[in-house]
Amino acid sequence: MSKSRENFVRLAESRTNKILKDLDLLSNLSNTTNYTYSETDVRKIFDTLFKKLKDTEKRFEISIKKETNKQFRL
Repeated sequence: MSKSRENFVRLAESRTNKILKDLDLLSNLSNTTNYTYSETDVRKIFDTLFKKLKDTEKRFEISIKKETNKQFRL
């Protein structure tokens, strides 16, 4: 495996696991015994998360398209 591939796998696994752990922590806020929130609050949180996730996904799609659309030119 190439060094850049190894770095990608190592960092992707680490960063994804950190995000998953943070989402678990965020979900703890759903406990209404300890926290008070509105539907609007929840919508704002998830709208922001979905937007950021979609933006991140688009960056990967753009990178993939750049690699596959290379053409030879003199």
